[in-house]
Order: sequence, then structure tokens, then C-alpha cells
Amino acid sequence: MLRSRFLRCAVASAAALAISLTVSPATPAVAQARPSAPASFPGFASFHHVKIPGANGIKLDAATWIHRDGTPRPAIVMPGPWTQFGWRTYTVMASKYALAGYNVLAYSARGFGSSEGGAEGGGPLDVQDGSKALDHLIAQAPGRTTKVGFTGLSYGSGLSQLIAAQDPRVDAVAALSTWGDLGEAFYENRTRHLASVRALQTVKGNARLSARTQRMFSDLLANRNIPQALEWAKQRSPKTYLKQLNKRRVPVFYGQAWHETLFPSNQSLKTFNRLTGPKRIDVSIGDHAGPEMTGMAGLPNHVAKDAKRWFDRFLKGERNGIDTEGQVNSQVMWKYWPWVRETRPNWGAFTERTERLNLTGPGGGRADGALSSAALRPAAPSTGWRMPFTSGTDTTASVGGNIVFVAGYKEMVGLPKTYRTDTISRKHAAVWTSAPMEATTRLRGTPKLRLTYTATTAQSTIIAHLFDVDAHGKAHIITHAPFTSPGGRAGRPVTADISLQAAAYDVPTGHRLMLVVDTKDAFYGDANGAGGQITVTSPKGRPSYLDVPTG
Repeated sequence: MLRSRFLRCAVASAAALAISLTVSPATPAVAQARPSAPASFPGFASFHHVKIPGANGIKLDAATWIHRDGTPRPAIVMPGPWTQFGWRTYTVMASKYALAGYNVLAYSARGFGSSEGGAEGGGPLDVQDGSKALDHLIAQAPGRTTKVGFTGLSYGSGLSQLIAAQDPRVDAVAALSTWGDLGEAFYENRTRHLASVRALQTVKGNARLSARTQRMFSDLLANRNIPQALEWAKQRSPKTYLKQLNKRRVPVFYGQAWHETLFPSNQSLKTFNRLTGPKRIDVSIGDHAGPEMTGMAGLPNHVAKDAKRWFDRFLKGERNGIDTEGQVNSQVMWKYWPWVRETRPNWGAFTERTERLNLTGPGGGRADGALSSAALRPAAPSTGWRMPFTSGTDTTASVGGNIVFVAGYKEMVGLPKTYRTDTISRKHAAVWTSAPMEATTRLRGTPKLRLTYTATTAQSTIIAHLFDVDAHGKAHIITHAPFTSPGGRAGRPVTADISLQAAAYDVPTGHRLMLVVDTKDAFYGDANGAGGQITVTSPKGRPSYLDVPTG
């Protein structure tokens, strides 16, 4: 009954969001008051649909919610997400900020909606556009602007960080479903993240990409000019501008999803952990933009609530406790209604200890190897075995469903993708399974895999998947990561040190961990030729193991 009720709520939320995306510019959902509104309604701000000047003389489509009473107020600027709806995505949220006393400007980034120009993917022109948007809001506000915040969803979140790093007037940021290192998001462990690029090309709708942005996307998909694409991405990564953010100690709030497929979590966490000013991250069940979805529609939402509390604290000066509750606030994957949330003082405290599981070879008539606890056998890792499999063919072990985001959104309503482990082809994958858990294992942090293997091709790609498997062979994915060896000599051993994507997952008593390594996944571009072979080994000098963080 609870799951059914939650599903109905999710459907209602999606419908409300759709309404907010298509609402007429002249009739925002909450703040409709015009400059001539009676003075007896001081909580309302006047709404205007405007064209504002951007960099290089273009016009940006925007909307303002401005209080006309002349009272000094903080301001919030909202760059639009990567969608043709542009600023309209924020209609409800901007109205709520205005009702809370903020002057607000939301705008469609260049190339999106009715804004002119071509989408730059977070380049210098986008940063200049953000500063010009702030100029417009300050000029239009009758009273003094006290402090300034930037916030956005997805594309707007990255723009907010980039603008804050380079415009000293920005006092706080709330970045929802964001990125830290765009290069790693697109090219993780030298593996092209094809699903990310294709998703950006699809969800842009009628938006117009600049010639350079389109060329970079095409190069990534075609596996050409990768150094140039990474340099393009570096200029668009908040990680590149940490020195500027840290020098001013800009308070930064992150919203992230555990199974984020567009901007995988590790690259955002690396940037977050290097911020030295006030910071907080809310990590939730789901995929890109899913955890914030109900907040965009004006419905109760913990991420949207915390983002507002962040601004209330650092723009209004309210002592609401959000800066003292702990830097890391996480939902636990697969823990549904009521949501289970955990708080830690920092990311380092998220992992309390690490257990090493040694990879062993097959034995006893089994095709699979084992994940053997080093705590039970501390003397030595398992070495000297070989596990060959054919490369170049996909298996049923996958990052998610066939369509990006869908599996993550289903997780939010308690319907995670179920895998049948007996359908995973051992001809095309190597598999290791642990003993049943004697007690619930609280996996918290970043699992790390060391794998030594030999390929019959000069270039090779492997995909590591970590599953939770019940007694009936049904599994849910916990985390994953790709790895590509860019080239060398066929037959030469490669030792891969792979950080799987961070996770917060409880493996129940009696369940097992299963590690599956194959060579293809629809989410990634691989370097394997057809008909090759991968042989996983564990030599004495470079044994294979999986480090599992627990907390």
C-alpha cells in the first residue's frame, strides 16, 4: 500500500512538473503580482517576462520577480537547465523564493528557449551572461541588493558554480544534480561515456549548440581529438576554479543522486571534498535531476528545502543550523518510505573501515571465482589462478536499463531494476561471489577494485559491476565503473586500479556480493575488437582484490 501511494505521489509530481514547464510566461504559478499590486500584499513580487543583454550583444530570455517596496534584499539568479523550456523550469521555485523575500531572476542560457546565441556548455560567454544577468537584476531592484546567490538544476548548477568562481559578487551557490569535472564525467578512466553525450544531444530538444560544442560532442562520440575535447571540458569544470572559490570561501551546496548516470558521482565528490569554505552535499536515491523533481513542481522535497535553507543561512544570515548539521547528508539506497537518511560531519567520516575481499579463481567444479574475506585469511591473497573470457560481446550485467535515467527514476519509487545472475554469460564475463552475509553489511563510500588482466588486443576495455544477490539469484546493482587500457602490446599484463562509483547501500543478512567484469555496456564506448580474449589473473606481485568500504 505504501509503495502504491508513493507511486501515485510520483505521478502527481511529474504531472505538476510538466505543468510548471509549460506554464505561460505571463502567468507564473505563484508570484503574479504586477507593479501596481496593492501595498497591502508586501509578500508578493512583481513579475516581468523580459529580454536582457548577454555577452557579445545577444539577448537572453528571462523573467524577474522583484519587490517594489525599496527594502534592501538578497537576490537569487537562476541559470536555466539543459532544456528547451529554459527559465520556465524554475517558475514555481522562483516564485517560492520571491514569496520568501528574495528578488529573483531566472534566465534561459544562450542557445536555449528564446535566448539567442548557441549553447557553449559552460564556456566563458556563459559566465559573462551570468554576470550580465546579475547586473540587470541589481539595476531593476528598487532597494539595495544585500547578498547574491546563484542556483540551478543540471546545466544551471554547473553554470552557477562557474559564475560564482569568477564573479566576486556571488555570495552562495546551490548546485542541484551538478558536475565538478566535466572531463571525467565524459571520459572516466579513459572510457568514453557515450550515454552522457547522447543524452545531452537528445534532451536539448530545439536548443541550438554552438559549432564548437557540437564539434566536441561529435568528437567524443567518434573517439577522435580526445585531448582537445578534454581541454574544452576542463575550461567548463568547477574543479578548475577551486582556487577562486576557496579564496573567497564561497558557501556551496550540492545535490547529487547515487546512481547518477549523466555526471557520475565520483567526479562531483572529488570537487566537493576540495572545497574549503562552508559546504554541504545531499545525496539521494535516483538518477540525474530525479531527486529534485518534486521540488521543481513546488511539492515537498528535501533537496529543494535544504537549498532554500542554505540561502536563508548565507544570504539572510538566519541561524537555521544547516551549516552545523554535517557536510554529508545521504539517503540509503533501497531504503524506501519512510526515507532513511544519514548525516556525517564530512565525507571522510562516511567510511568507518575497509574490508578487503581477495579475488580467487574458480574451483570445485564452479565457473565462478570467490570474493574471499582477507580478515578470515590474513596470511596471503589468492594468486596464481587464471579466468579467461571472450571480449567484445555484451552481457545482461549492465549499468542500468536501455534508456538513460529510467532505471534511476524507478529506484526512487521502490522499483529498482532486477537482474537474474544466472543469465550472465560466463563465456563473456568473469564472475566472483562472496559468502552469504552473516549480518547486514553497511556499504558506505567508494569501493576500489584492483584487477590484473591480459588482453589479446593492444587496446582493451573492461566494465566492473558490483551486485547485491539474494538466495534466489536475483540481484540489484550497487555500483560500477569502466576502465580502458589505451594501448600497448597485446598479451602484456595490465593492472587496473578502479574506483567504483560511491554508494550507500545495506546488503541484507544472507545476501551475497557479486562482482561481474565484462567488456561492453551500452553506456560506454569500448576499445575491444570482436573475438578477442581477456584473461584475469592474480600474480604474486599484483594480486587482484576488492576493497569494500563500510560504515
